Amino acid sequence: MKKTFFTMLVTVSVACAVMALVDGVIQPGYWVKSGIKLALFLIVPLIFSRIDKNVSLAPLFRFEKRSFGLAAAVGAGVFAVILGGYFALRGALDFSGIVGSLTEGVGVGKHNFVFVAIYIALVNSFLEEFFFRGFAFLTLKKCASRRVAYIFSAAAFSLYHVAMMIGWFGIGLWLLVMVGLAVGGVIFNYFNERSGTIYPSWFIHMCANLAINTVGIILIYS
Repeated sequence: MKKTFFTMLVTVSVACAVMALVDGVIQPGYWVKSGIKLALFLIVPLIFSRIDKNVSLAPLFRFEKRSFGLAAAVGAGVFAVILGGYFALRGALDFSGIVGSLTEGVGVGKHNFVFVAIYIALVNSFLEEFFFRGFAFLTLKKCASRRVAYIFSAAAFSLYHVAMMIGWFGIGLWLLVMVGLAVGGVIFNYFNERSGTIYPSWFIHMCANLAINTVGIILIYS
């Protein structure tokens, strides 16, 4: 199991580093980047599970109805907080960097933002929850201590967003967002740990993305 543990750490770290390179340096079109993420965050773990018999991913998709009610309430609260925070802070903070990063960096604009927003809310959130919460937490926890799995998964989730969000905010707000992502990763892990599946955090993540996409629509179409 120790070999599985270290191999998983390396696999997750390399996948995050490659995505950081793609997001921060190569900066291809959005759909090319999405294809690379699909390969790294879905196909690589599936191949890993086929090679290493200590890793089973099937339990991650077992639906637990009892865990959905709380996740739905938290998801609604997250949506309200993000959208409310934008309206409360838009007069004090400059969000123009987000629009510039989207339109100039990855080719997202008025002509395709709605389609990208739907993809982000449904598919992109699934890929990240499967990879960071399913593979890098629930699966990792079976061959590592609970604390290590919590810290590693949350840190990887936050650091993965570093290259993606460079230039979006000033340094102070950017650091706050990174800390918020790490805390969010811990919370997502907690919800999934209760059910042993990725569905609770996936629903909450979808709600968060819907709120962020709503802000994006306001910024891009205003």
